[in-house]
Amino acid sequence: MAKTKSKTKKKASVTDDLTLLGNTVNKPSKTLEAFPNRNIGRRYWVTLLCPEFTAVCPMTGQPDFATITIRYIPNERVVESKSLKMYLWSFRNEGIFHEHVTNQIMDDLIAVLDPLEIHVTGAFSVRGGIGITVEASHVKE
Repeated sequence: MAKTKSKTKKKASVTDDLTLLGNTVNKPSKTLEAFPNRNIGRRYWVTLLCPEFTAVCPMTGQPDFATITIRYIPNERVVESKSLKMYLWSFRNEGIFHEHVTNQIMDDLIAVLDPLEIHVTGAFSVRGGIGITVEASHVKE
């Protein structure tokens, strides 16, 4: 008697589309990944604090250090934190102004998440006697 193979369909997991989570990653990436929000319709805040952000001044090449704070109300997707870490790391050697990088981070998160509301704050350390804080906000219409 021949054995028949059972064709059992594997249930899709919320992590099936994530390529960075669970894998060894030892280089920066511009890829932001997200997973489905299980609480669509509930307004709740997600706050991500990134106190080790670095980039460089586009004019002098000197390092800039900042704390990046991301606060958002998810819509259908939630950012996966490892991909965010690799994404923020990708700015380490990039010459970019404080105002531009803060808005770039927000724009990239909006493109991936389409959040109901998002606020990104870049609190840059003092350099040359001046500390700069940039705050960018977006509310879904």
